[in-house]
Amino acid sequence: MPQYSAPLNDMQFLLHDWLDLNHHYQGLGLDELDAELVNEILTQGAKFAEQVIAPLNREGDEQSSKLVDGKVITPEGFAGAYQEYIANGWNAMLGNVDYEGQDLPYTMAVPVHEMLNSANVSWRLISMLTESAVLAINKHGSQMLKDQYLGNLISGQWTGTMCLTEPHAGTDLSLLSSKAEPNDDGSYRISGSKIFISGGDQDWTDNIVHLVLARLPDAPAGVKGISLFLVPKFLLDDAGNSGESNAVSVGSLEKKMGLKGCPTCVMNFDAAKGWLVGAPNAGLACMFTMMNDARFQVGLQGLGIAEAAYQGALSYARERLQSRAPQGVQQPDSKADPIIAQPDVRRMLLTQKALTEGCRALSTIYAQQMDLEKFGNEEQKGKASQLLAFLTPIAKGFMTDMGQELSQIGVQVYGGHGYIREWGMEQLIRDSRITQLYEGTNGIQAADLISRKLARDKGNMLATTHAYFAELVKDISDSEKAQSADQLLSEWKQNSVQLIEQSAVDLSGAAYDYLNYSAYCLLGVIWLSMADKAQQSDNPNIRDGKQRTCAFYMKRLLPRKDMHKRNLMEDAQDLLQLEDEHFDYS
Repeated sequence: MPQYSAPLNDMQFLLHDWLDLNHHYQGLGLDELDAELVNEILTQGAKFAEQVIAPLNREGDEQSSKLVDGKVITPEGFAGAYQEYIANGWNAMLGNVDYEGQDLPYTMAVPVHEMLNSANVSWRLISMLTESAVLAINKHGSQMLKDQYLGNLISGQWTGTMCLTEPHAGTDLSLLSSKAEPNDDGSYRISGSKIFISGGDQDWTDNIVHLVLARLPDAPAGVKGISLFLVPKFLLDDAGNSGESNAVSVGSLEKKMGLKGCPTCVMNFDAAKGWLVGAPNAGLACMFTMMNDARFQVGLQGLGIAEAAYQGALSYARERLQSRAPQGVQQPDSKADPIIAQPDVRRMLLTQKALTEGCRALSTIYAQQMDLEKFGNEEQKGKASQLLAFLTPIAKGFMTDMGQELSQIGVQVYGGHGYIREWGMEQLIRDSRITQLYEGTNGIQAADLISRKLARDKGNMLATTHAYFAELVKDISDSEKAQSADQLLSEWKQNSVQLIEQSAVDLSGAAYDYLNYSAYCLLGVIWLSMADKAQQSDNPNIRDGKQRTCAFYMKRLLPRKDMHKRNLMEDAQDLLQLEDEHFDYS
């Protein structure tokens, strides 16, 4: 298993040199925050990810979580690492100060979350969902629920889950059938089965708080009749501590391709006691507070895995001696040269580097906008909300696709050794594959982007997104880079506007291509902006590395957008002409 090392220099360049966090925090009235504090948090986060979490990754995959007498046992070391995590306050970084959270900006937390994903996605997943549950309860829960549950969730003494999916109802939540029947005391009896519940049970904490979608007896049909309920594993006693068991049980653990260290449970609710979160029949809107956060966090999983794959591939390429370099002997004292001298290996490594660093920059923009949505004035909040809504499906869909593509490249660089388990690269492929599926498949993300965020919105979110990236272009000092970025951004906006009036069927056919086209275009602007800013860096690896990686992106990766662009304006008839029976051979 390759040894993970957090990319602190790149993160610090993005935060300080590219986005100028000191100015960002001052503009939000966060004068007590500065670059020194950010660097200290990143340094300590890197230490924890590298020394505590990463060493558990392979063993977690080998051991996997197990169900013993109805209780989940996580891999050795997972629970102890979690206790260290919460003792050091990492779980409370973003939490409400009224419940002893630290209320830090996302620009401080997101880089740490990326590190944890690179180090061990299976371990990170449970704390990730807890943070999302905190957001939903903080925004939609009653004062009673906030007072009873937020403190222990923010501290990490308890964890949270998201319980949506049922065996017969995946993405189509209109088919959901779990029931919620009212009790005389204002609580509800929740009954039904949920599948694919990450962290549905674990041996880390003395309670788990499930957020469960279910239907009230008089609920209208479809998604308009779904409500959200808080259902704890253990009911609380008069002192607010975990007391008697609730009627919640684990039916089984899913046998999975990857993320084996994280327990993915079938959860059974048998008239379990729960409390309404938000208004009746408004559960989907409440759950989307949690789900949208989780979608970005899943994008970070893709980014984290991509970084781990790049580090492993780079290390191996430098050490593996095989053949002579076509441009001439590189190590005369050895029988062969390192494979990093091979042009095709360099192509693969540069593909990993360019896409990973581009996605990291995109995640930094996302974090910046979450800061504005959280701490800004009303105008800033409004613009940030629109930009985040537009970028969410891109961040989730594209970054997880890249996690899978770049982990595949990692295996390829290793050659036959990449296919062998002990080297750790094949685990990255298995672990990353689910990121393209959960929290809405990437096809769902693409459909959401083109139909809701673009066409149904009539281009308002598009205009806000364009305006933000236009400011990046305006700030580029190198005239050649600025011109290239301006042309690229203008092309993207023009083609996006043309799509708004397309039919729903044609938009569906273009969805996959539009998401990818948008991602490659926006990453192109980001790369030109980063390369321009890097010219002022004192670090030669940043200064020269960004220039050359940007040139590689523009020459060899940006042309991918043209394939997607060709498909955008085509109708969807070629996708619909084949009759169902014609898919068969017989």
